[in-house]
Amino acid sequence: MEKLIKPVRFWLCATILILGLIGCNRFIGTSGEPVERVSDGDTLVVKDTNGKNLTVRFACVDAPEIAHTNKEKQSKRTSDRNQFTWGVKAQERVQELVQQGGDRVTLNITDSDRYGRKIAEVRLQNGTFVQQVLLQEGLAKVYRPYLNKCPSKDLVQQVEAKAKEQRLGIWSDTKFVNPWEYRSLYKKK
Repeated sequence: MEKLIKPVRFWLCATILILGLIGCNRFIGTSGEPVERVSDGDTLVVKDTNGKNLTVRFACVDAPEIAHTNKEKQSKRTSDRNQFTWGVKAQERVQELVQQGGDRVTLNITDSDRYGRKIAEVRLQNGTFVQQVLLQEGLAKVYRPYLNKCPSKDLVQQVEAKAKEQRLGIWSDTKFVNPWEYRSLYKKK
């Protein structure tokens, strides 16, 4: 009997190790939506269950803008450069988080906007709340006009207050203009 137990143990351990190395997701499935791209610091595109691209705007927060046009990219205006620098930092952080999360996110869709985007709280597979990370690091601000549609409104306000108190990210920049103010003041409508 002992002769039989040793090979069985060996093959059982080898099988577990192999499955772990090649990724159990192939066998047990994955959760969440696959991320196609990170558009900016508060918007990403996922592939839905029907294989269609779905644009998702982050609920609860507003991140700094990024340059979209060549004119914006070449702008020498201080307000543009400042906004776009912070916008790129926010976008890069979201890309980093998404990659750490296996390029998948779980959405808690709370609304749709006038552009047809879904508004959602976004979490990684390990439960990390993406909006919370952005606020903690001073890479976004709570977007109060729609806070009543934010299931995590108490949490995001607390996290933002702490980042502000610690002067992290945009809170350390006296020249930073709120994204919603920047859009209304400097962007063509």
